[in-house]
Amino acid sequence: MPHSVVNFSKVKAVDDFRIDAEYWHPVFIQNSALVSPHQKLRDFVDQHISNIKSAPINRDFEYLEISQISLNSFEYQTTKVLLGEEPDLAYCLLEKGDVVVSTVRPNRNAIALIKTDGVVGSSGLAVLRPNNIEAEYLLAFCKTHYFVNCLMRANKASMYPAVSISDVLDTPLFVPSKPMRLMIVEIIRDSISDLSESKQIYAQSQTLLLSELGLADWQPKQQLTFVKNFSDTQQAERFDADYFQPQYDEIVNAIKNYPGGWNTLENLVTLKKCVEVGSREYLEAGIPFVRVSNLSPFEITEAKYISEELYAEIKEHQPQKGEILLSKDGTPGIAYYWRDRPKKMIPSGGILRLKSKTDKIGNEYLALVLNSILTQQQVNRDVGGSLIPHWRPDQVAATLIPILPEEKQDAIEQKVVESFNLRNHAKHLLECAKRAVEIAIEKDEQTAINWLKSVS
Repeated sequence: MPHSVVNFSKVKAVDDFRIDAEYWHPVFIQNSALVSPHQKLRDFVDQHISNIKSAPINRDFEYLEISQISLNSFEYQTTKVLLGEEPDLAYCLLEKGDVVVSTVRPNRNAIALIKTDGVVGSSGLAVLRPNNIEAEYLLAFCKTHYFVNCLMRANKASMYPAVSISDVLDTPLFVPSKPMRLMIVEIIRDSISDLSESKQIYAQSQTLLLSELGLADWQPKQQLTFVKNFSDTQQAERFDADYFQPQYDEIVNAIKNYPGGWNTLENLVTLKKCVEVGSREYLEAGIPFVRVSNLSPFEITEAKYISEELYAEIKEHQPQKGEILLSKDGTPGIAYYWRDRPKKMIPSGGILRLKSKTDKIGNEYLALVLNSILTQQQVNRDVGGSLIPHWRPDQVAATLIPILPEEKQDAIEQKVVESFNLRNHAKHLLECAKRAVEIAIEKDEQTAINWLKSVS
């Protein structure tokens, strides 16, 4: 059983007098000995960050909160916020080059490198604005398990792990020589470039799809008035006006009038609902339990876990290679295709497993269609007006899918694969940069540089 023997004088020397056993765990003690405590993050960053509470912002803005940061890279998504509708947690005005660190559940390592000026971050983010150190190096450093262990040690044993901004700033910073830092900077910049190119190529694949249906320049338009026949409401069994918005008809008609043909999703795949286990079964480690919030077209993240024993009882819900996971609740219409064999995991009841039952359509192509505006507009029509979006299985089954010729599908799939290969290489480069910093901390710089040259 791991244990530590600590002199009381060391306990008294801690600023906030920590006597809890977790703080003195052997892993944390070993971790704290790796880097000199005399250089801290606060010495290398600007601590004067503008906040919109003291100086209100006078325009619409892009908002970033913790849940919008990828746990597997440094990517993030923002939401548009209209002036006067600021979220309660909107707090700091970010600048290009800032590194933001989640102060909530720091063990998840949600770190982002801000790409543009003017984004507003939530109060759950610590902002590291580099001063006399490179932003890219800070990003790599903050991705290390050393940094995560520092924050987990600072955790005050609340209901879930959380630290203060001061805890982040008080983390001892490992500062290698400038040549090594510049190597890390170059690798991170290459990773950023790969991600940018990956997004461009994926967007091109979407454009190929929409161009084939004559929708390359199509934009949804909400109309205030329009006329529908009573027979239309009877057929749809819907009376709400939003369901009959002409913009949805434009998408449906484009698919149904496509010369190559179309089909409904239920005729192309089998659909299996996954399972709910209840929050009482959640663990901090174990077999990943994938919820809708963990699903994106590009990756599966982890946040909740279940036991091996529970997994054995419900393992029939284990995803398989070649299947597509599709969300139906919360944020319906997100599809992720398993190109490789998944590790052990269980998706939640808000997710469907799709398995192809025809050779008329490729899985890469189908996943792209499901993530496109073609499907999203059908989702918007079906779930419109719901307080909590819920895409019923019968609505999912009736989703219209255009069947492009094989050569057109192949062209689209090639771009999708190219996009994902670039994305994976970007993740590899980030992992190399992070690991190199860890090796330098644990051993020495030259060993880290030699390793980095051999793998990057």
